[in-house]
Amino acid sequence: MTLPAQFDFQRFQQMTPLDGANIWAYLLDRYAERIGVKRRKPALENLEKIFNATFRLANDVGFRAMTLRDLSRETGISMGGLYGYIDGKDQLAEMIEQVVRHATTEIPRMFAGVDSALDRLEGMIRASIYLSEILQPWFYFVYMDSRVLAAEQRQVAKESELYVQTVVAATIEQIAPRPAGDATLLAAHCLALFQDWYVKRWKYRAAKISPDDFADSTVRFVRGYLGHSAA
Repeated sequence: MTLPAQFDFQRFQQMTPLDGANIWAYLLDRYAERIGVKRRKPALENLEKIFNATFRLANDVGFRAMTLRDLSRETGISMGGLYGYIDGKDQLAEMIEQVVRHATTEIPRMFAGVDSALDRLEGMIRASIYLSEILQPWFYFVYMDSRVLAAEQRQVAKESELYVQTVVAATIEQIAPRPAGDATLLAAHCLALFQDWYVKRWKYRAAKISPDDFADSTVRFVRGYLGHSAA
């Protein structure tokens, strides 16, 4: 599936690689060898319970302090039942990171057919903002809680962010005329702009700023510099 550079949140929802409906099927299929529950419908329902409860507990007490016993109480699933889905907290974190990694790596492919590098960058920025709106708890968890994970999983989170930064930097390098400044640093600035949307979602909700408002403003800001700043 491909998108043009300009699109709104409503259209992206029809094209997103993952959303609140298909994400549980993705996890069940991706981890089929580890998940011992074979009845698909209850497995999908319980995965939704487990991850939604994980996000609530991570926000309330912190992922480091959260225990599987807490998760059992929050979900109403017995400890034995939980072990049918996860081996422990590390696997929970791994699955969350996998969702974010899969979704973000799909974004550049959605704009492979867009000729203009600046237009491709706009598409990736819009898609990143809209995707993080749809999967806000997942993105927020990776950003905020990855620092308390095991070293290997912290590295996975870092590599996921660096992948996006590398793709954005490569796109900036293709813009003609070439924008002034180091492409990697400019890409890092772009990431910081759209990360603010899911990290500080409360601020924009209080100001009644919609995903489209934020995406439009971010794109204007980025285009205002990259489209008019020659090296």
